Amino acid sequence: MKKILVFGASSSKESINRKLALYAASNLSEFEIVDLDLNDFEMPIFSVDKERENGIPQAAQDFKSHIHACDAIIISFAEHNGSYSAAFKNLFDWASRVEKNMWLERPMLLLATSPGARGGQNVLETAVTRFPFMGGQVMASFSLPSFNTNFHEENGITDPELSDKFTEALSKFVQVLQQA
Repeated sequence: MKKILVFGASSSKESINRKLALYAASNLSEFEIVDLDLNDFEMPIFSVDKERENGIPQAAQDFKSHIHACDAIIISFAEHNGSYSAAFKNLFDWASRVEKNMWLERPMLLLATSPGARGGQNVLETAVTRFPFMGGQVMASFSLPSFNTNFHEENGITDPELSDKFTEALSKFVQVLQQA
């Protein structure tokens, strides 16, 4: 059974991006889901001086081990001031020092949501553009605007048009996994 690594790129205990990522995973019963919480990977703020003095933190190495152990990845990005959350960016910076090929050519479904009308589109566009240069095989992406209006804990995405777009993105991702 193929393993899919799933996480929300936020350290919020009530992360709406974690909820969206887990919702996507809940639609994939034919795969083993490995759910990560970014709070389990807190580390000092990355700097080359800290790396030189103390090496790469074990948490970064553990995160990279999860990537090695999976067949695919689903990430939902929180957008902080138009970019990655500090928690994700720090983990990303440290883990990319473990080995250059950050995402190990894994198929990826990239998501984003926010309470606002743009749904984290800035950070999602950044990830979709940048990750292929770091070994990410971005199969599909989806942005959910106005999370509190368009998502229900039990029913998922409530807007029919957005639900269709999400299903299309998820289907592209699953199709790649089934062919591999």
